[in-house]
This record gives sequence, C-alpha cells and structure tokens, in this order.
Amino acid sequence: MPRPEKHVFVCTQNRPQGHPRGSCASTGCAEIMNEFMNEIQARNLFEKIALTNTGCMGPCMMGPSVLVYPEGVMYGKLKKDDVITIIEQHLLGGEPVADLMVPAEIW
Repeated sequence: MPRPEKHVFVCTQNRPQGHPRGSCASTGCAEIMNEFMNEIQARNLFEKIALTNTGCMGPCMMGPSVLVYPEGVMYGKLKKDDVITIIEQHLLGGEPVADLMVPAEIW
C-alpha cells in the first residue's frame, strides 16, 4: 500500500456522562467516523486518504474533533454534512475549510 497523501484522525473518546471535559462520543463522533468511512469507500480513496479513530486530542469542548495531517489542521463541532465538504475542499482540493477549523488559540 502506498503512503497516503492525507491522514484523517477522528476522536472517538468516550467518557462517562457528566465528566468535566466531556467527550467526542457524546457529541456525535461515531456519525462523523462512519461518514468518512462511507465516503472514502464510495470514492475509492483508500490509497489517497488514511482514516484512523483516536482517543482524546485535547480540545474536548470542540468535539467532534478531526485532525488532518500532514497539515495539522483541526476541525471541530462537526456535523455529518461537514465531512463531504472536508473531503472535497481539503482532502482532494488542498484547501482547508476555514469555517470548520478550531480557533487558533485552541489548536
């Protein structure tokens, strides 16, 4: 398998209800992960985009969180429909989606 051009990490951290930091699981990360998997499969992008679920990446209040490398761009408070925008504009088009990025003072 060739080295992918992009690597997408989706936080799937699950903490107990009422935890002070919250968790991406309670904000819909499973739906985000599934949408990335479905779109990568439907578009046959396995050689271009790697997808990995991960534990906490830090800014829990911004979940669901997604981190894209090699750029190190973090997206937060994502909805299912945002996944297609990220794939088309950033992962395939090379232009990060500014409106979905976590503020610079957080990441």
